[in-house]
Amino acid sequence: MKASSNLINMPALGFGTLIPDAVDTKNAVRYALEAGFRHFDCAERYRNEAVVGEAIQAGLAAGVISREDIFVTTKLWNTNHRPERVEPAFEGSLKRLQLNYLDLYLIHTPFAFQPGDEQDPRDQSGNVIYDNSISLTDTWKAMERLVDGGKCRAIGLADVNLEKLRTIYESARIKPAVVQVEAHPYLPETELLDFCKNNGITLLAFAPLGHGIRPGPIEDPVVLSIAARVKKTPAQVLLAWAIQRGTAVLTTARTAARVQENFDITPLPDEAIEEINRIQTRQRFNNVVNTGVPGFIPRVT
Repeated sequence: MKASSNLINMPALGFGTLIPDAVDTKNAVRYALEAGFRHFDCAERYRNEAVVGEAIQAGLAAGVISREDIFVTTKLWNTNHRPERVEPAFEGSLKRLQLNYLDLYLIHTPFAFQPGDEQDPRDQSGNVIYDNSISLTDTWKAMERLVDGGKCRAIGLADVNLEKLRTIYESARIKPAVVQVEAHPYLPETELLDFCKNNGITLLAFAPLGHGIRPGPIEDPVVLSIAARVKKTPAQVLLAWAIQRGTAVLTTARTAARVQENFDITPLPDEAIEEINRIQTRQRFNNVVNTGVPGFIPRVT
């Protein structure tokens, strides 16, 4: 199953690599390749691109996949928003991943931080130091030049609201192909999804299971009831709902069994989709969209 964008050929079910431990990361990517995942989501901010690259290269060497079989995304971190820093950051990610091109490069958040090697710049009071001298439009123009250079197939945004997406979309020479945001039944992002569908943009949902935070959608009574009825796990129900509503989706797991479970997705009956759509609970689990500080990544001090 492919994502709906008319600009890219991205598998709708992707594997996220936000896994702190290097050994776990390498094993998880191998499990994902063996299970059938062909879409991998990375980021400079995760500090493990090199490990992911090693696992992908091992898969290539073993003949499990060819480069053309997989779709690899990584992201520009907040400290590299200044136009002159975009290409070096991109090239750094390519080198760590051991690839000669990227399928998709995202601006990780719309917030520019103080430029430098420190990913989490803070003042003496512990507050993030933002870079107010640069606009998101300036950064986007530098992203467009990456596509012009041929090593980047598509570009997009993450952790943006509809207002910021619309601003970039209207001014962009190369339109965003993907928008990656938190989305699940408790945060359906319906208005943003409608805009994306109407403009050929793929909405890529992260934390589709609520990132394991409890209580959350994976324990919702409606989801549990549907899972029992269709003989699937709650995780499989939530992933199927995400794909059937027209989003692509990222899932992360560390064990081979859990990776296989998350890949084994089958369509839900229409009435199950409607039941989930009627869930009234509203909750955001990651406030990165408002601050630029990723809530699921521990701060390194």
